[in-house]
Amino acid sequence: MLIIIFFVIGIYLNIGDEEDEGNPLIDGNKGVNPNGHINEKSTSSEKEGIAEVTEGLAVTIGKNAKEIEKEYGKPDRIDMSAYGYEWWVYKKDYNNYFQLAVENEEVVSAYGIGDEVNVAPFKIGQSIDAIYSSLYVEPTVDIEVGDSSYRFELSEEDMNMRPLIDLGNINVQLYLDKFTGTVSSIRFLNDSALLKQQPYELTYQGKLVTVKDLSAEDLAKVEDGNEQQIFDITNIMRSRFDLKPLEWDAPTAEVAYLHSREMTDAPEGTHVSETKGDLEKRLDAGHVKYRAAGENIAADYVDAAAVMEGWLNSKGHRDAMLNEEFTGLGVGVYKKYYIQNFIKR
Repeated sequence: MLIIIFFVIGIYLNIGDEEDEGNPLIDGNKGVNPNGHINEKSTSSEKEGIAEVTEGLAVTIGKNAKEIEKEYGKPDRIDMSAYGYEWWVYKKDYNNYFQLAVENEEVVSAYGIGDEVNVAPFKIGQSIDAIYSSLYVEPTVDIEVGDSSYRFELSEEDMNMRPLIDLGNINVQLYLDKFTGTVSSIRFLNDSALLKQQPYELTYQGKLVTVKDLSAEDLAKVEDGNEQQIFDITNIMRSRFDLKPLEWDAPTAEVAYLHSREMTDAPEGTHVSETKGDLEKRLDAGHVKYRAAGENIAADYVDAAAVMEGWLNSKGHRDAMLNEEFTGLGVGVYKKYYIQNFIKR
């Protein structure tokens, strides 16, 4: 039987080492528009391209859980997060997939990736040029909570692939697909959720917002949720390119999980286990039958949605996710170490 192993280069997702395709290059220190005109200091009048948001996922922020159930029904699944809230996952179909983060019976964040999900004032699939034609993006976002002040500072890479936009009472992360030049997904967050995640470089004065350490039992629940979300989002991304969905493969997932645990002892991460060898040997040891296989590895992303968008913007990892030959997927997550193992049965 012919066995082909697809090894994906880039252990930790160095997504800044490839040429950007299809998106405007943004100066990491100044706001710009898609034509390259630099704006030294954006004013409120320059942000008038964004109208007041009155619909969609953005307006769920701050709503009571009972209001959400009345509007959207009960979630298809509830996943625990590492940040004190639960993800209410709505997965009617790939085009309508979204997640709502509920903490103390209130929505604190919302994530939309389905092509038909209402993420006003933006749209999934919207061109980056269309957004920047009416919106200046700043490399810093300031937040004040009581006597404490916080400033998120975005790198040039952040500005090009996951800019952060202040909409007044909510914050917006735009996840951009640099290969198609379009919006891949959107996350809305209140200040508390953003400060807990700290997804960008942060400077502050006052009290640093922290999250509680998880028990072993709760950590396992968070890992399970991240694994399921990575599986769901992988198939959503594949569906956009008219690829068949992958089937969950439990033995392959076990192989991925065991390797994700070993990554905690590897400072730079590795596709080769010191005890079990490379992917081919690990799959064989896990009694996985396959014709071809591939692997994506990442570390230190805040959650499943973030790591998926990181993989999408790295060519080698993207190629593995969008490989039409693969038929099965196993996902392993341990703490903030993430692995996708793909197989062709």
